[in-house]
Amino acid sequence: QVQLVESGGGLVQPGGSLRLSCTASRSIPSRAAMGWYRQAPGKQRDLVATITSGTSTNYAESVKGRFTISRDNAKNTVYLQMNSLKPEDTAVYYCNTVYLGLNYWGRGTQVTVSS
Repeated sequence: QVQLVESGGGLVQPGGSLRLSCTASRSIPSRAAMGWYRQAPGKQRDLVATITSGTSTNYAESVKGRFTISRDNAKNTVYLQMNSLKPEDTAVYYCNTVYLGLNYWGRGTQVTVSS
């Protein structure tokens, strides 16, 4: 069993920044991917970014150049630094990992980008 707890969401103006954190209840092997997904109202849950082995990253086209995913394996934590936020980034952001073949999700943290 793995519990994932997200934090760092909130309300921010367009052009602003937020940093999301997700801490796992146990150590996740660095070779296992950890990632962030988001779901806007009435839409499906989409990939935002993933990171594997601390250096291999993958981003959705819509966030490339604005968001950065990073990982601290010693703290069992993955981060998402979000810069130049746009209203269309408004969504619930979920942390994800696959551990021993099982898919785990956090409960999500709301990000709202609005003036």
